[in-house]
Amino acid sequence: MSEEEDDYGLSPTKEIVEIDAPAVDYRPQAPKSYRPKIAMIGTGGISEFHLKAYRKCGYEVAAFASRTRSKAEARRDEFYPEAEVYDDFGPILERDDIEVLDITPHPADRLPIVKEALKAGKHVLSQKPFVLDLNEGEALVKLAQENGVKLAVNQNGRWAPHFSYLRNAVANGVIGRVTSLDFNLQWDQTWIKGTSEFESIHHLILFDFAVHWFDITSQIMVGQDPTRVLASAVRYEEQVYGPPALAAAIVEYPGAQVRLSFNAHATLGEEDVTTVVGTKGTLRTRGPGLNEQPTMEVFLKEGQCKVPLESCWFDAGFEGTMGELLCAIEEGREPNNSARSNLRSLELCFAALASADSGQPVEVGSVRTVSTGPS
Repeated sequence: MSEEEDDYGLSPTKEIVEIDAPAVDYRPQAPKSYRPKIAMIGTGGISEFHLKAYRKCGYEVAAFASRTRSKAEARRDEFYPEAEVYDDFGPILERDDIEVLDITPHPADRLPIVKEALKAGKHVLSQKPFVLDLNEGEALVKLAQENGVKLAVNQNGRWAPHFSYLRNAVANGVIGRVTSLDFNLQWDQTWIKGTSEFESIHHLILFDFAVHWFDITSQIMVGQDPTRVLASAVRYEEQVYGPPALAAAIVEYPGAQVRLSFNAHATLGEEDVTTVVGTKGTLRTRGPGLNEQPTMEVFLKEGQCKVPLESCWFDAGFEGTMGELLCAIEEGREPNNSARSNLRSLELCFAALASADSGQPVEVGSVRTVSTGPS
């Protein structure tokens, strides 16, 4: 066998050349001088991470509202002892000194609160998933525009350091046009066991969790229009919680493809890898979990490098969502995490849920509503 035949099927050996890291600004932004009073409506588990970020950034939370007053009082006492506590959000809407609301309840409970807040002329940061009906989401976007206020969604993954680096590097043209994007996650989500709040969501992984990855998909693939989604969700006998722990989706584009793969029951050997391949290079980040992604690997024609990443998702992510909304208000522009842009992410997610249920590819944008209850 000749030397040429010996190399059959092997990639050619490439010389490794170390290069300087591309200039990519991935850190959360803060407003220059705008520091409005903020109110938080809903004080469930996720609110802790919101409040830690706001306190770190020096943002003032002046009021809390919750149906469970004791929870609101506990959050106030821990983070903002001078804040007022209310049993209902109505009095907050009447306060002229409060300009921005962080609204955290689940979608069905959140919808009427967001409507009333926008009508009252308040800027809103809505928890994700934004809506369960795209028509309702579009109506909220229109309502915000009519009332001259900003409506943003807490898709905090956009400011997770690794995702923020990826989307900004792509936007800067570092790797050219994206041809493939791969998310591969093996992670331990067995803490779900016994939590009725999460076990009641049939497509917990593909919807409530994966909505972050569909959102990052829409950011990285911006400028390319998705056509259809093929998805699958599988539950197996040995898993300890109800919703399917295995989920996967393929999003098709003209000349590109996105692949998402989740195993949310990997109790050993957890790993979270994201790879973006473009016409001019490749970006890759990996770590044991979504909150541990310490390095960005950059591969370009002229060479390669490793970029240390500062901070983590459950710090920078929550700093970024509120910071971006405040910057947008200060600068008179649409926020990056606007509700309008998030609807594109939900189109992908809704199509994936329908495909997983039907076993057939689903056209993006053809599914307008979803149900989160048991199948």
